Formats: sequence, structure tokens, C-alpha cells
Amino acid sequence: MLLRMYLRWAEKNGYEAELLDRLEGEEAGIKSATFAVRGDYAYGYLNGESGVHRLVRISPFDAANRRHTSFASVYVYPEVDDDVEIEINDGDLRVDTYRASGAGGQHVNKTESAVRITHLPSGIAVACQNERSQHKNRATAMKILRSRLYDLEISKREAEAAIKEGQKMEIAWGSQIRSYVLHPYRMVKDHRTNIEVGDADRVLDGGVGPFIESWLDQQMGDRGQSDKKPAT
Repeated sequence: MLLRMYLRWAEKNGYEAELLDRLEGEEAGIKSATFAVRGDYAYGYLNGESGVHRLVRISPFDAANRRHTSFASVYVYPEVDDDVEIEINDGDLRVDTYRASGAGGQHVNKTESAVRITHLPSGIAVACQNERSQHKNRATAMKILRSRLYDLEISKREAEAAIKEGQKMEIAWGSQIRSYVLHPYRMVKDHRTNIEVGDADRVLDGGVGPFIESWLDQQMGDRGQSDKKPAT
């Protein structure tokens, strides 16, 4: 549902979206997915979507029609330009190849074209299976890995700065940034800005713009307050 929401948002706002990897759940749904959104200010708009998202609904997989609460983590990181130097030692990588499970024709499914790269020091694992060529999938996976490592370094620096300011924030289960409630009433609420939208279906169809904009407005307001100098 979240994957569709963001892909629809990208489509409605004129961004190019490319699904890079998708891992199906063992019973239903998606275990994980990676996609790229390209266009002007794409990272600036989507950066605030990082965090835990909470869904409350009558589960279609429960024969007793009971209400279920589930969680999903969203991570947004910038695509690093090729001219940005991120040092990666080959000895720190484990590269696995496997048969792609998604669409793409017989060639994709019969050859081990999909690539998963694990960066051993950080434990970050990335995968790509959307290309028929193993070489192209490896190149794309390495680009994703560079972006993840770049984002990891930025996050470390921000965490260090937050500790110094006594404002360290942690993204963890139970600290959701937004709730999507489909039962017993329908409502989407952002817990950071307190923005609520009653038309949950419209939000899940890509109408996440009001939440993105309100978060950006809040960030600009907080930055303006921090930039004010005391009167002398």
C-alpha cells in the first residue's frame, strides 16, 4: 500500500519512478521494496517520509475479520552522484547472485541475473533484479550501496550533533510518524505536525502532498526560530 502510494505520488507530480527491487512476503504483501524517484527536488520533498508508518484495518487475511495493526519502515536517501567519492573496499563486500523472481520474461527467471551486495562492516545489504544483465544489476546495486553509505555517514553526523544539543531522536517501532486508520473510522494523521485527512483512500492513492508540505513548513519554521539571534 505504501509502495503504491509513493509511486502514485511520483506519477501525479511528474517524477520518474523506477522499481529497483521487490521482495514478496512469505504469506502475503511485500517484505521490502526499493525504488528510485528522479526529478527536481525529489529528495527534498520525500526526505521527511523516513520513519515508521502505522496501518490499522480489518485484515483481509484474517477469516475472523478482526482489526489488525501493522507497521512498515520507510527510508529515504539521496542518489549519490558519480563524482561523490564514497570509498568502498572490495574485500568488505559479499556479492550473491540469484534468479530474479519478478517479471521480465524467461531469460530473467532462468539465469542468475539478480545481484545482492552486502557491505560487511556496516551490515547494509542492497539488491537489484530489474535488469536482464547481471553486470547492469551489479552496477545499479553498487550505486544504491554508495547512496546508503553516504546517508549512513550523514545520519551519524546528525546524530552526533543532536546528542550535543540534547535532542537525539530515534526512529523505532512504536514511534510512528504517521497512522493510516481504515477501521473503525477512516483517517490519516501525521503525528509530527498533527495534520489529519479524512479521505484515507485519496491519501493512499498518492495524495500524500499535504503531509509532505506541512512537514516542510514545520521544518522551515523551526529553522527560522533557531536562526534568530537574541536581542542585544
